[in-house]
Amino acid sequence: MTEALLTETREDEKTAAWWRQAAVYQIYPRSFADANGDGLGDIPGIVSRADYLAELGIDAVWLSPFYPSALADGGYDVADYRNVDPRLGTLDDFDAMVAALHERGIRVVVDIVPNHTSDLHEWFQEALAAGRGSAARERYIFREGSGPDGAEPPTDWGAAFGGGAWERVDDGQWYLHSFAPEQPDLNWDHPEVREDFLTTLRFWSDRGVDGFRIDVAHMLTKDLTEPLPSRAELDAMDRTSGRHPLTDRDDVHEIYAEWRRVFNEYDPPRTAVAEAWVETPERRAKYASAEGLGQAFNFDLLVADFDAAQFRRIIADNLEQARATGSSTTWVLSNHDVTRHATRYGLPALDGRPVKQGTEWVAAGGPEDQLDRERGIRRAHAATLLLLGLPGSTYLYQGEELGLQEVADISAEQRQDPSFFRGASFDGLGRDGCRVPLPWTASGPSFGFGAAGAHLPQPAWFAEYAVDVEAADPSSTLSLYREALRQRRILQTDESLEWIETGRTDVLHFARPNGWEVVTNFGAEPFELGRDAARVVLGTAVDGALPGESTVWIAPDGLLS
Repeated sequence: MTEALLTETREDEKTAAWWRQAAVYQIYPRSFADANGDGLGDIPGIVSRADYLAELGIDAVWLSPFYPSALADGGYDVADYRNVDPRLGTLDDFDAMVAALHERGIRVVVDIVPNHTSDLHEWFQEALAAGRGSAARERYIFREGSGPDGAEPPTDWGAAFGGGAWERVDDGQWYLHSFAPEQPDLNWDHPEVREDFLTTLRFWSDRGVDGFRIDVAHMLTKDLTEPLPSRAELDAMDRTSGRHPLTDRDDVHEIYAEWRRVFNEYDPPRTAVAEAWVETPERRAKYASAEGLGQAFNFDLLVADFDAAQFRRIIADNLEQARATGSSTTWVLSNHDVTRHATRYGLPALDGRPVKQGTEWVAAGGPEDQLDRERGIRRAHAATLLLLGLPGSTYLYQGEELGLQEVADISAEQRQDPSFFRGASFDGLGRDGCRVPLPWTASGPSFGFGAAGAHLPQPAWFAEYAVDVEAADPSSTLSLYREALRQRRILQTDESLEWIETGRTDVLHFARPNGWEVVTNFGAEPFELGRDAARVVLGTAVDGALPGESTVWIAPDGLLS
């Protein structure tokens, strides 16, 4: 393939629409690289790996929260939205990181957590000290308890991490927390709350941040008009009407329209992507509106089996949603909240069963003793190449480029995730297994993560997946990602595709407008490629056929080296 085409594509990425087909790499800062040797990853650690990120070939990094936090929820309990956790660095360190990444052509997206603060945030501490009826409590959602003496919570609502959604304070009032008790929900009807977040968006934009990922974007506004409904009544309510009391309300988009006006103050405009777990494509589209956040995560593949029919339906549906909104879709197979896809694909399929069965949580259909690791990584390679060939943006989670599996062997004493301790985890083990610090070297303290160990235990098998091992192996997962991301710059010339029928229900084949083709065999039997086998530029054809559970990219003759 020609360097001229690669250069032309890079020039296109300088435009304001860079995000539409970007490859974005999610960094969970506390588990990426530890520069000062205290066991926690930090901002200088990211700077130390800037060349690695550039060599990988990504367009942007998304940083999970790096703000001051007691880590009640992995940093999503924010004590100060306009600072850096001193354990992770300083604002000067942040500026140095932005500069280092920008120098390498990598944009920076940061997490904003607007539904709730930490209970250590100065506003909440002020609210506790001020007492009943104070102006300080109006920034949060405080209510009197039920029962004769107010000793019972205002409602029987449950929290996302398990247990009740209300916590009592010393003077007897209760506050709402949709997640952990250390994460009190903000009152988004309060003008000070709205204005303060506009200040936060400008603060980071002024420091060179290119975009924002909005945590639980669907939950900010609430209708808490008395009498409050019961949990059963809430569960029976329509979640697609835009009028549910607690989630995905139409009035939340008034907030995002105001945010969009702030984003558009900058040149180029700042971008945003919504984490919005909503019921229908039509509801998700509202978050992706050009008058709002502009893009919304498509999480459909996080709960899909390695199955051709499911993948085709999800791809077609989400490309249609993107066309309807004028946005571009997002593709994601792993993130900091779910079991890594190299592990999910090595477990028995869900086959349409819910993720939760009764009171039992399942990890993609089965426990670790049913895990086929080799099959999992083989399928992960196939799924990743398929996704990287699609139009739209792709979000990669740190470590997936190494083929890392989920770390299941973490004792209860070593675990940190509140969802594990409160009995509401996705897979029964919480989210710690995908947050274990990365292996950079096959030997040395914490596999090169840092000089003094890692805040979560790393298994011995991490040595096989270390960056220095995989970088030296042209057949490694890391080498596959680097080459795929390099070639992907040619594919991303138009946001459409055309399906090509294969005669098999377990094989997907599509072409991009410039003639580039992607073929994925979800089945076990080889698929004959015919004359296309000679034009395979990524992946492997064996005797003219595509092996089972694998993907190839096929280039037009004019793009061959």
